[in-house]
Amino acid sequence: MQLGRRSLLLAAAAGTATATTASAAPGRSDGPVVIGHRGAAGWRPEHTAPSYTYAVQTGADWIEPDLVPTKDHVLVVRHENEISRTTDVDRHPEFADRRTTKTVDGRPVTGWFTEDFTLAELKTLRAVERLPAVRNRNTVFDGRAEVMTFQEVVDLARRLSREHGRTVAVFPETKHPTYFRSIGLPLEPKLAAAVRRNRLGRRECVVQSFEPTSLQRMTGLGVPLWQALGTTGGPYDLPSTTYRDMMTPEGLRGIARYAEWIGPDKSSLVGTSLVADAHAAGLRIGPYTFRAENQFLPERFRRGSGSNDFGDAFAEYALYYHMGVDAVVTDFPDLAVIARRG
Repeated sequence: MQLGRRSLLLAAAAGTATATTASAAPGRSDGPVVIGHRGAAGWRPEHTAPSYTYAVQTGADWIEPDLVPTKDHVLVVRHENEISRTTDVDRHPEFADRRTTKTVDGRPVTGWFTEDFTLAELKTLRAVERLPAVRNRNTVFDGRAEVMTFQEVVDLARRLSREHGRTVAVFPETKHPTYFRSIGLPLEPKLAAAVRRNRLGRRECVVQSFEPTSLQRMTGLGVPLWQALGTTGGPYDLPSTTYRDMMTPEGLRGIARYAEWIGPDKSSLVGTSLVADAHAAGLRIGPYTFRAENQFLPERFRRGSGSNDFGDAFAEYALYYHMGVDAVVTDFPDLAVIARRG
């Protein structure tokens, strides 16, 4: 199958009109779970109400909010606590003196940080496209959406569930949890309180983190836990452990003692037995992150001459669905749903 950008966009539009109505759950009987990565980040600025809404409208089963805290310890939804790339904070002279450099997970980072703003202050900012050079079409939505709280994402998921007649699950990720504990703004107690307050069950919430100790602090919540896995190095909270170690059969059995899912980079599945090994350990597996632009696709699936042109995303989904994955984490949930039907 060879689809150019125009054909892929037309296929996506067709999928919008016939979005799937199957319910979200830790697993599905009709194919892998489709997880809207930060919503539908390929079509709207990430982590915004329009992004999450469009993801669900086009068939996403779960929507993913990354969680970071405010100065007054409210969980808000941003990819990172440094917000200069995802908000218009640099256009607010009243916050110019908040720009600073911090060490986060051992790396110096310069910019503006959520933990230096109250929720009320963050609400004066507006979201912008994080990758404007890649997704210029999304910049038309810059300045139109607020920074959301986790509670607002839960409320939105429940409203969308009612409107679409199916359960839409939230898939929160604790970002830099060791760092936030070190500055007195731990994520886990606030997330656990939100899960309990909203009575989120197994079909409505799956909690993820790259840090095992963050997940282990939430083993009594009664919702599935998802261990995210990187490609190099290891989790910040366990400096003597590597992601490579965690993806061995022995490492997977260790993860299965506290989690139900693993989420490796999609490249970790190619030419390996990771899917079979995860299933043998009793784990489900959901690779990340699927995108349609050539620069994010394997070379054989690229089409056209530009790095931002759309390639044959459907062929990539078919490859991973054939591997037997249980979920896909994608910036383009509409395309993943179409591929799942095919």
